[in-house]
Amino acid sequence: MASHLDLEEQEQLDQLKHFWNRWGTLITWALIVVFGALAAWNGYQYWQRRQASQASVLYDEVDRAAEAGDATRVERAFNDLKDKFGRTIYASQGGLLAGKALYDKGQIDAAKAALGWVADKSGDAGYKALARLRLAAVLLDAKAYDEAMRQLDASFPPSFAALADDRKGDVLLAQGKKDEAAAAYGRAWKAFDDGTDYRQLVEIKLNALGVDPRAGASLVAPAAAVEKKP
Repeated sequence: MASHLDLEEQEQLDQLKHFWNRWGTLITWALIVVFGALAAWNGYQYWQRRQASQASVLYDEVDRAAEAGDATRVERAFNDLKDKFGRTIYASQGGLLAGKALYDKGQIDAAKAALGWVADKSGDAGYKALARLRLAAVLLDAKAYDEAMRQLDASFPPSFAALADDRKGDVLLAQGKKDEAAAAYGRAWKAFDDGTDYRQLVEIKLNALGVDPRAGASLVAPAAAVEKKP
């Protein structure tokens, strides 16, 4: 009986050796790849957490400098943030914050640079859209109408399209292009939900141009029609 078991065990051992000789190298490499991938993933997660933690410190510095109204500190802190942690969400948030703070302090070129960086470099479509809208407003105030329209002609997520059209209307109106402004405001008005404050604001702009969007017609009779009256 013992001899029979010994023979059976030897046969199983031989089969195992044969299997390992044939597949052992492949299995070893497969395990190396799997465990290597796990190690790389864990390392990447750790790196991301560390990056986010360090970026948050610099973002807080931008925030404190903005609260203090210190434009020099704002610009310096934001430059550090984008240069060292430009891929983090904190960099995009910091750019929007820096843009507003610098604009409020009259640092127009620095504000445009901060907002332009977010518009071009942010990995988040929402932050890119916000930056373009704010940058267009800054350019509008500076009467740089063509530059403002270039920002607004960029691709926007659907949720920002109405805001972009409203801002286009502002730029076109500033250029004296009333018909084109009314068309842009009209697109914005249609896109906003009924009853929202922003839709009411756009409606006021349309009314000021002689357009009633609810009636779908002009509030002012065309000049040609007026001339034909007896």
